[in-house]
Amino acid sequence: MKIFKFIPNLLTLLNLLSGCLAVVYAVNNQIQSAVLFVMLGILFDFFDGFAARLLHVQSELGKQLDSLADMVTSGVVPGIVMVQMLLKSGNSEPLTYIDGFENFPFLAMVGFSITLASCYRLANFNIDENQTENFVGLPTPANTLFILSLPLMHVYPEYQYISYIVDNQYVLLLVTVLSCYMLNANIELFALKFKTFAFAENKLKYIFLLLSIVLIVVIKLAAIPAIILMYLLLSTLNNKKK
Repeated sequence: MKIFKFIPNLLTLLNLLSGCLAVVYAVNNQIQSAVLFVMLGILFDFFDGFAARLLHVQSELGKQLDSLADMVTSGVVPGIVMVQMLLKSGNSEPLTYIDGFENFPFLAMVGFSITLASCYRLANFNIDENQTENFVGLPTPANTLFILSLPLMHVYPEYQYISYIVDNQYVLLLVTVLSCYMLNANIELFALKFKTFAFAENKLKYIFLLLSIVLIVVIKLAAIPAIILMYLLLSTLNNKKK
């Protein structure tokens, strides 16, 4: 049925809607709610591509829609969150309370570098024919999960020792620089795209998913940055085997 071809695009638009809601919460410094909608958006982002491949309805329109939706969910939102963290680390009021451009701390604007780097990566991804099977550079959803995991360390007392680190302005600036670099680095990373579910063809992906589940069960919230680092490490080891 022709209606099936609209399912992937509908999922992509739900990703965009989730990103819009995340922006609202991020601007209002309600980071936990922003994270929930970002994770929902990333879930839609995963299944739109899966649905397109399953239904054999991949299209250039879907590809462009996907990047535009990701620009909000995994581009604008992490930039806003980093700005909020930099404002807090500099003992400044969050975005909601800033009155006038002249009162906006210039240093906090550096956080939007993540948004700019994400935009460049997404645009480059659409024209790069070498990224059909694997990624080159850190995917924007993975980068976003890493950035958004940092302010959540304040929520749980058991991560208090980490929260002191992420409150440091210089640490946040370093994270911002590394984030921008990794988004556009010439490093090949495996993609979580399943053409089949056979173990032999997807061994690395299954190992990654299994280890990720173990980390989430054992260290819970702190698993997010650990999973991103593991993703980079496994990709590096996989590249050396080729």
